[in-house]
Amino acid sequence: MIEPVYVASESRYDCGMKYRRAGKSGVLLPEISLGLWHNFGDVDTLAVSKEKIHYAFDHGITHIDLANNYGPSYGSAEETFGQIMKKSLAPYRDELFISTKAGHDMWPGPYGEWGSRKYLMASLNQSLRRMNLDYVDIFYTHRFDPVTPLEETLQALVDIVRQGKALYVGISKYPAEAAAFAYRYLKDRDVPCLLYQGRYNMLHREPESEGILQQAAENGSGFIAFSPLAQGLLTDRYLCGIPDDSRIARGGHLKRDELTEDVLKKVGLLNNVARRRGQTLAEMALAWLLKDSRVTSVIVGASSVQQLADNLKALQNTTFSAEELREIDEIIS
Repeated sequence: MIEPVYVASESRYDCGMKYRRAGKSGVLLPEISLGLWHNFGDVDTLAVSKEKIHYAFDHGITHIDLANNYGPSYGSAEETFGQIMKKSLAPYRDELFISTKAGHDMWPGPYGEWGSRKYLMASLNQSLRRMNLDYVDIFYTHRFDPVTPLEETLQALVDIVRQGKALYVGISKYPAEAAAFAYRYLKDRDVPCLLYQGRYNMLHREPESEGILQQAAENGSGFIAFSPLAQGLLTDRYLCGIPDDSRIARGGHLKRDELTEDVLKKVGLLNNVARRRGQTLAEMALAWLLKDSRVTSVIVGASSVQQLADNLKALQNTTFSAEELREIDEIIS
């Protein structure tokens, strides 16, 4: 059977998606973005990956978040996206905001990770080839390199923009002191940092406690949150034990020792709050992040179209009463 040609939904911008400005820039991002960290590698079927990306775009998700080593295996998420880009999304390239990153382990030898100019430049060139793109909309340095001079890492970002290989740049998981230096360095060279990407959810609130969220806002940068559901902990998935097909059971990044009695108790109490709000725990966890105007977008992963559809329901109620916020703070503390 010949596969039908993909035509994007005419109602993609009229189906409930809202867009937020990324810091002090002209860029608007969807409140929910699609991340391809898991479930888009070479162990996943192309047909299912394509179905999820098409569904996302048809429902107003214009931002697709990748990195060089997303998969598994390394590079395979970008390759999968590249096939979909070439076959169905190419006519919509100018409606999409596509990111990639480099900083973590990617290939063997001394030039395959961290923050050297050589690694960042080479990695982006590889990423562009895999994704069938001439440029990405934003390129991140994926983590702070404590050894490479920060000036070298940041100047590589500046030059990448000036070469036309990225329209914007960002930083991910940088400690506050290094982030402050990065904001200044990039701004002084007229290539301001568009986004800070960091882990942020109800169980991990370091962007608040460490001042990262406010620091980004004060420097005119947006903040985009990854791991909003704490890799599944902030869902109803583990309320009654560990399912055989879960990330913990499959030996993924989420480890059994993270599912402590204390965490389970907190998750159970948070689930009660969500039910009173008429939401699932996952919906409330996403809504809780979006209640803060400093959060530009929240990156979700999806193992199925249904899971993505469920996550989008969070947008229907992102308002919390003072009592709800106090109860959530008491549970989390």
